Amino acid sequence: MQNIGFIGTGNMGTAIIKGVAAKFGAEVSIYATDLDQAKLAALSEYGVTACEKNSEVLSHCKYVFLAVKPQGMDAVLADIAGSVTAETVLISIAAGLDGDYFKARTDINAKVVLVMPNTPLLLGEGASALAQVAPTTDEEFAFVKSLFDACGVTAVVPENKMKEIIAVNGSSPAFIYLFAKGFIDYADSVGIDADAAKTLFCKTLIGSAKMMTDSGYSVDELIKMVSSPGGTTLAGLGAYYDGNLNDVTADACKRCTGRAYELAQA
Repeated sequence: MQNIGFIGTGNMGTAIIKGVAAKFGAEVSIYATDLDQAKLAALSEYGVTACEKNSEVLSHCKYVFLAVKPQGMDAVLADIAGSVTAETVLISIAAGLDGDYFKARTDINAKVVLVMPNTPLLLGEGASALAQVAPTTDEEFAFVKSLFDACGVTAVVPENKMKEIIAVNGSSPAFIYLFAKGFIDYADSVGIDADAAKTLFCKTLIGSAKMMTDSGYSVDELIKMVSSPGGTTLAGLGAYYDGNLNDVTADACKRCTGRAYELAQA
């Protein structure tokens, strides 16, 4: 049995706990702290043991999730620094904070795994990017990856790209929701029921994603498959090309990444 700890049980922490509890069951014991005692109490049905102090979590657990916002991380690390041992593996889901940040505030030899998950973890459909920070062992990293595999899909990226990956899977759900809102609002403006439009567009998103992952066609080939010469799709695509959609997307990603670097320096 492996003990897993959580400092912070907000939306993301709770989503991970639920996924881990569902897949691993009695193979793991989960300990957690949170400023909101009601959140902890609600997690008791998943076998979570509530702790009064952050240090208590570390005393029980080798693997400790730091599920707090970047702005609150300094205070948490100051609180637990004396409890971090050579065996502790710190797992951060905070945007922009690298391995050196955690080592400087706990132990220069601290084991760290950086993770950028996204909110679809709440439905077990998450996409999480992970980076292994030395001296974390391959076995330890594989175990952490397995925890996120329980909540969706995972991909391993270099530590020095963890800020850049945020735009790709961490923040991109918000970008996709804004894109979707345009279609739903358009439908409403021409007298189509908004709920019907949402149902159709959301299924289209899911199906289109499956085409990208499972069809074997490239993105450019998939675009051509929908774009009959002289047809409606090409007419609509013209607006996106005129508006430089790719450039706007690239700009959004660059701004997202820039903010991640700012958070790392705060």
